[in-house]
Amino acid sequence: MRFLWMVFALSCAALVAGLPFKKRASVCNGHAELCSRSYANVTFIGAHDSFAFSDNSLAVSRDQRLNISEQLDLGVRLLQAQSHVEDDELHFCHTSCKLFDGGPVLHYLKTVKTFLDTHPNEVLTLLFTNPEGQPVDAVWKPLFDQAGLTTMAFVPDHVPLKYSEWPTLGQMINTGKRLVVFLDSGANTTAVDFILPEFQMVWETPFSVTNSSFPCSIDRIQGPLPSEDHLYMINHSLNKNYFPIGPGIIVSDPVDANITNSVLSIMENVRGCAPLANKRNPNFILLDFVGDGEAIEAMEVLNGFQSLDPPAANSPVNANSGVRLDMEGGRFGGLEMFLLLIVPVVVEMFYV
Repeated sequence: MRFLWMVFALSCAALVAGLPFKKRASVCNGHAELCSRSYANVTFIGAHDSFAFSDNSLAVSRDQRLNISEQLDLGVRLLQAQSHVEDDELHFCHTSCKLFDGGPVLHYLKTVKTFLDTHPNEVLTLLFTNPEGQPVDAVWKPLFDQAGLTTMAFVPDHVPLKYSEWPTLGQMINTGKRLVVFLDSGANTTAVDFILPEFQMVWETPFSVTNSSFPCSIDRIQGPLPSEDHLYMINHSLNKNYFPIGPGIIVSDPVDANITNSVLSIMENVRGCAPLANKRNPNFILLDFVGDGEAIEAMEVLNGFQSLDPPAANSPVNANSGVRLDMEGGRFGGLEMFLLLIVPVVVEMFYV
């Protein structure tokens, strides 16, 4: 009998030894400490209109200089994009595909898949807008399927998920469900369980802000959860109104991006929003021209990995002088500034 038990034990040991062993994540999004921290208790830097990138200073509809891969390599962990149908295919476009066409959504998602495959210890969030109300089951899900992302997407056991109910980054990485997908409108978790309704779980501050002090308020939110049970996102992108009549013509401001994206400016915005969020740090900070300034440094401060030092004399904004320094890469000359002012007006006249 004892012999039979020994045979059984050895057989079980051999069986277990033959099973694939998945190593648990020891570093999550760049820090070991984040593995035990809830997704809801981490601040992520986001790229607004992440697809709308160009290094051409006259491309007035761009909102980024870095491409998607460069944004991700920088440390961006939320990608935002606006969808429109163009030539019977879903594209990411800025207001209109005639203004800026970022290409098919499928190509974009394949870039995301490549990043996730080569960075197995990273949690990434996608936040897409759906202004034309494209159905999630017939249009959106097939694109995620084709890109190979569906199996990586996080699926909560119920929706909406409270702030206190999110898993840790380590849990998300260890289970392979490390892609969070939000849609601003049209989400239907009965039809597609991983495309989550943004405003039921995330509130936002106002967007298209033209006031550099970034006054904070809860701008968009849906029930049934109260605001304190939501995650929240700060829209920290500064715009210029180049035609202040009626709704005006609002264009992102590349000239002052290094100031807007400084630690000083971001932290002031965070302080202004804290009373609306039980003094919690934001979950997402959405930026234009995310490679300019100190976005990643601000994220490190908010996540507790860097101290908040006084602004240095050579920082984009000197606290004593308040003087803006020249942009990296050179000044805007008179011709460039004239074109930056007039081109948006002409484009809007013809295409809107």
